[in-house]
Amino acid sequence: MTRVLLWVQHLLGIGHLNRAALLAAAMAERGLDVTVASGGYPVPGLTLGRARLVQLPAARVADARFTPLLDGHGLPATDAWRARRREALAQLYHEVEPHVVITELYPFGRRPFRFELEPLLASAAHGRTKPVVIASVRDILIAGTKTGRDREMVDAFNRHYNQLLVHGDPDVAGLEASFPLAAELADRISYTGYVVNNAPGQGSQGSGEVIVSAGGGAVGAALLRAAVAARPLSKAAALPWRVLVGTAAPAGLADELAAQARDGLVVEPARPDFTTLLSNAALSVSQAGYNTLMEVVARRTPAVVVPFADGGQTEQALRARLMARRGLVEVVEETDLRPGTLAAAIDRALAAPRREFMPRMDGAAVSADLVATWAGRRP
Repeated sequence: MTRVLLWVQHLLGIGHLNRAALLAAAMAERGLDVTVASGGYPVPGLTLGRARLVQLPAARVADARFTPLLDGHGLPATDAWRARRREALAQLYHEVEPHVVITELYPFGRRPFRFELEPLLASAAHGRTKPVVIASVRDILIAGTKTGRDREMVDAFNRHYNQLLVHGDPDVAGLEASFPLAAELADRISYTGYVVNNAPGQGSQGSGEVIVSAGGGAVGAALLRAAVAARPLSKAAALPWRVLVGTAAPAGLADELAAQARDGLVVEPARPDFTTLLSNAALSVSQAGYNTLMEVVARRTPAVVVPFADGGQTEQALRARLMARRGLVEVVEETDLRPGTLAAAIDRALAAPRREFMPRMDGAAVSADLVATWAGRRP
């Protein structure tokens, strides 16, 4: 059986881990033996199908500046902690002896983890199984701010990697939209379509509701507050509203919003049946992170998105604008986030005609097929 080792690191939200979990489950369903090495904090309720999850010593960051790197206790990462991580990943590699190694985002991000990934990639280059080495990236990369950084990424890819999976649809956004040197990698890029949880809704929960969410919640407080304040200003005021507060939301936010709950407005923790809520909803209000946005678009739910842009983040804003050009969402820029502007966008979204264009949404299955094919071609 083909063995796959997939490395993933989430730091602020949980989108990277959720996407990796969908990929792992699809590969396992395809008959591959998949081990996921996760370096972020544990996420309850994560589903990987028949894939195995191995938790590395956890890392996180405090905010959108992404520095400093913190360990699982919230303390600055030390050299001793890095050594434990490096050794844990090295031991896992030798235990699995993978035929395929996949790194999620690296070398196009996650540079602070070179201390463990460069040794991992060296083991892959010299290991007995001679694994296929694959980079897995979302549709949009964060624009580099340092001169020469894009060149470093390409050079690292050329040194270590065989293939690049881009989990997007080039009819919406080719990699060149966010990575200037994409043309140099064209012969090794495979667009998979978006990786999305396509499970059908179970039941009628959320029927006719406005669903307000902010992913894990670490950076969505302003959106949730604005949405609660926008409700009475919107033509959707008569609809039931459900505000979901993520597990990583700032302390006290859930209680603050719950104090404003009244007839037709429910505030509760994020729910495992989120996709069912979206399937039945009249409207979604959310940020523009990859996972949530794809789940909304896949279900053709009218949507307003407020892309997260703090700390120089460009990924969500570019994705949201490209989706808006296709008529898939209404966008409120974070700098314009006020109850009035959000209410107006909600009214536009509810009045918009049904969308005709649908991006490719079979990214998990396509990725699994590609990985299996490439593994079969190993020398």
